[in-house]
Amino acid sequence: MLKKLGVLFSQPVLVSILILLQITLLVVLVISSSQRFELVTAILTVVSLGVALYIFNREDKPAYKLSWVILILAFPVFGGLFYLLFTFQSTTRKAKARFRQIVEETRPLFAPREDCLPAAEAENGEILRTARYLQNWVGFPLYRNTETFYLSLGEEKFAKLKEELEKARRYIFLEYFIVQEGLMWDSILEILKKKAKEGVEVRFLYDDMGCMLRLPANYPKILAEYGIKSAVFNKYRPVISTLQNNRDHRKIAVIDGEVAFTGGVNLADEYINAVERFGHWKDSAIMIRGEAVWSLTLMFLQMWALATGTREDYSKFRPWQGQPCPVPSDGWVLPYADSPMDNEYVGEYVYLEIISGAREYVYISTPYLIIDEVMLTALKQAAKSGVDVRIVTPRQGDKKLVHLTTRSYYRELIAAGVKIYEYSQGFNHAKTFVADDKIAVVGTINLDYRSLYLHFECAVWMYKARAVAEVKEDFLEILAKSQRITMEDCCGNAFLRLIQDILRIFAPLM
Repeated sequence: MLKKLGVLFSQPVLVSILILLQITLLVVLVISSSQRFELVTAILTVVSLGVALYIFNREDKPAYKLSWVILILAFPVFGGLFYLLFTFQSTTRKAKARFRQIVEETRPLFAPREDCLPAAEAENGEILRTARYLQNWVGFPLYRNTETFYLSLGEEKFAKLKEELEKARRYIFLEYFIVQEGLMWDSILEILKKKAKEGVEVRFLYDDMGCMLRLPANYPKILAEYGIKSAVFNKYRPVISTLQNNRDHRKIAVIDGEVAFTGGVNLADEYINAVERFGHWKDSAIMIRGEAVWSLTLMFLQMWALATGTREDYSKFRPWQGQPCPVPSDGWVLPYADSPMDNEYVGEYVYLEIISGAREYVYISTPYLIIDEVMLTALKQAAKSGVDVRIVTPRQGDKKLVHLTTRSYYRELIAAGVKIYEYSQGFNHAKTFVADDKIAVVGTINLDYRSLYLHFECAVWMYKARAVAEVKEDFLEILAKSQRITMEDCCGNAFLRLIQDILRIFAPLM
């Protein structure tokens, strides 16, 4: 009973109630603001039509524009007003300006000791489109002197992360979307407490939305007692705000700037199958050691600056200062990040390049498949061109409407020759791409609108690195535990297909 009362009066519930009260108050004020309700309705309808026209002509993803326009036309009285309140806010503009400033200040620091692009071009020019874009346009450089280690389960990442944390001498940076008290986090926290006592600088950044009902509201104060610096990213506030959509979905762990982890694995027990949710939890991560870790280090420091409003000398965190990196080259490695604070869809671009550049096969593992026409067309065109395109999604979804929307794309993809599989043993949370035994990506970026356009994300792009073969091997093992979906599986229920078609219209707003 006490637990239920705690949930009832918890921060997210109270915040949601406050938001509903704001919307209700807005409706009441508008209706009661004039004795001639018809006049108010007519004015707001004109506003909605004007807003719909503005949305149609602005530079944005077509799917977003379509969803908003349909929503506004369906609710012409309040639709346009809600869009204006939701979109034009000073807090969002200030956050974007602050992030742009941080990126401009730190971009020169990403430069490696040696520009690897000329050597990459001499070896094989086919990788240069992605590498040049990420290095020259977005600001994330290509590295050698880096080893890659693919971790095919959350349990493997957990064991390896603890092992590397124990070796920390200078600093530990952790940035996660979901953290929950339990076996996984409690074990890691004990190591962090011990390292903090030894004088290691420990910083911990977590997303407020992802950790609601999972961590105490005063958790930063608790961690401060252990000597751990912590920050909460984008605290959930009781206001209608686009900023609340921009979550820190990244999972980054950096030790001394020499070793780093990223991938789909959060710090909660379901990710290591210590507790069961939706059956067996299939996930993956990548560990890198060497020069490329510096990019993930700076990504963390950028987000720390955004969350805390602090400035510092980032160069002091560089490893091997004045000394050559002792790590041998494992291939070409390029960590990169994606931000919703600009109109540069980095994650989508990299995925599209892999799909369009594949000659033999492209294998994709994703928990969600909610994509726009550009990605849909690229997948279909690759399959029609003879590329073996295979996608694995979960058999059992973690969100019913999202899973139903994911399945709405199956018919069109299968008709074009794309092979769709569902992981039969539970929930597939891994986010991996691998193509032609040469290129692979492991990261936090799902194939859905939130990951591709709304969240802060990160990943590691690899070319001819050791982990590429390991990603492919893991994918084939997943296939053996998955059910292939046929056209007959998708066409059995006309009412369900209608619901899926409707959900696809509003998928960008989910």
